[in-house]
Amino acid sequence: MEKNRENLNNQNQDLPQDLNSILGLDTQLNTNNLIIRPMRKEDIEGVHMVEVDCFDDPWSKKSLMDELKNNLARYLVAELDSVIVGYVGVWFVVDEGHITNVAVHSNYRGQRIGDRLVEEMVKLCKSEGLVSMTLEVRSSNTVAQNLYRKYGFKMAGVRKEYYSDREDAIIMWNQLSEL
Repeated sequence: MEKNRENLNNQNQDLPQDLNSILGLDTQLNTNNLIIRPMRKEDIEGVHMVEVDCFDDPWSKKSLMDELKNNLARYLVAELDSVIVGYVGVWFVVDEGHITNVAVHSNYRGQRIGDRLVEEMVKLCKSEGLVSMTLEVRSSNTVAQNLYRKYGFKMAGVRKEYYSDREDAIIMWNQLSEL
């Protein structure tokens, strides 16, 4: 019965929230089995699927593989029941970490997976001796901005027309020693 309900949930995620409630479908996923771990070569296909789902101009599988070979890059994946549902990446630049991407597949958003990814990446950067972290985020992406603020990031500036569609980027910094 529980498995059938889960299958219905997955099939009906596009239904309006109130209709899901009327049908008695639980829109929350069980994330007890969520694992945050370093990205491996065999994760590239799943990470690329997240990329394609999340971004208009996704990184190629080759670019993702190149990142795995980059000694100055660290990537973590969110794995739920053997499925890659999200990932986060950072480049090490001297004593700073530059977050490249934080992405959670649209079918798994609203489950605090992004929180877990950012939290674990901040911990990783601190453990590697970095003193600060930075990132750019779309000015329209207030959900992501609020997530980053939760983990100590503060707005530091704006990059005008930064994205290919000419949207501005908000520059955010986190002084890790202040946490």
